[in-house]
Amino acid sequence: FKITMSMTPPLVAMLRDPLLQDRFDNHLAKLEELADLEIEHNSGNGHLRYLGEHYAAHFSQVRNYWEKCDRDLVKAFKKFQDSNNLEIMTCGATHGYLPLMKMYPEAVWAQIQVACESYEQNFGRRPKGIWLPECAYYEGLERMLADAGLRYFLTDGHGILYARPRPRYGSYAPIFTECGVAAFGRDHESSQQVWSSEVGYPGAAEYREFYKDLGWEAEYDYIKPYIMPNGQRKNTGIKYHKITGRGLSLGDKQLYDPYWAREKTAEHASNFAFNRERQVEHLHGIMQRPPIIVSPYDAELFGHWWYEGPWFLDYLFRKSWYDQNTYEMTHLADYLRGNPNQQVCRPSQSSWGFRGFHEYWLNDTNAWIYPHLHKAAERMIEL
Repeated sequence: FKITMSMTPPLVAMLRDPLLQDRFDNHLAKLEELADLEIEHNSGNGHLRYLGEHYAAHFSQVRNYWEKCDRDLVKAFKKFQDSNNLEIMTCGATHGYLPLMKMYPEAVWAQIQVACESYEQNFGRRPKGIWLPECAYYEGLERMLADAGLRYFLTDGHGILYARPRPRYGSYAPIFTECGVAAFGRDHESSQQVWSSEVGYPGAAEYREFYKDLGWEAEYDYIKPYIMPNGQRKNTGIKYHKITGRGLSLGDKQLYDPYWAREKTAEHASNFAFNRERQVEHLHGIMQRPPIIVSPYDAELFGHWWYEGPWFLDYLFRKSWYDQNTYEMTHLADYLRGNPNQQVCRPSQSSWGFRGFHEYWLNDTNAWIYPHLHKAAERMIEL
């Protein structure tokens, strides 16, 4: 398999923090205890017992992997980077929204340089690419990326489509900026198929319902040891219901079945692969060269909002390898190595926020904070 993934400097720091590792250890132990309790508690209900056993097996699997990699998930990810299956990108050091910081070039440079230094400390080499915070690009930013030794960045599709001159292959090939850094554009067709709440896969009736959770539904005295220390209810991650259908109230949801949910992810992975085959064939006929389709998603979709998302990815990698010969998986660093010549253009200002530019990140609801951010940036530069 080949995949590109970003790991932000704060995430890497948190994953390696001994305090947070201890807290996760305790959290996982509580979940294991609760799952065992649920199996016993539901001994008279075959379906709920089956679901309790599913969660107990799942948490046991997590425990085994957690201990196998010595509680160091960064090292576990690095192993796949070293085998060249995984390309890990960096991100802005503290996720600063770079187009609205450009009046402070020192602050923008710090976001990029500190991120690259953090990456090198943790992964043993400089990063090749960067996921710009919120995919937000402004003209001239690429010079700093080049100075930091970065080879590529991602932008939303319209950041490429509105480039000057107009790119010959749209967002189905990267463009090179004048200083040599490559820009890849997001493909909206494949993104919508997974991400959209209306037409995307995660809304299927067989999948697990995110908004019903044992933490809110169990008797208070029973669940109290497994919720917030102050006694406030919260999601535990043990959820017994499936989406069931659109427009139903939460009270009308039917019980979840992981077996049928897994079958549905296989079906959806086949559908996604089939659609990419047709898309690649169509684009290849028009372009007369192999297209690249870049399909980025928030990592939290896979496993958090869409519980079955990791199963979908697993099936997609396997089906792409065994069931078709039209396309192959790649990651962006490999693609650039194999395709060193691309059209030179200037990308357009863009982000992947609402309407695609900067208004989601600066508007009447949040403008109040910017004077404080600017003051902090000025103080930091001075220091």
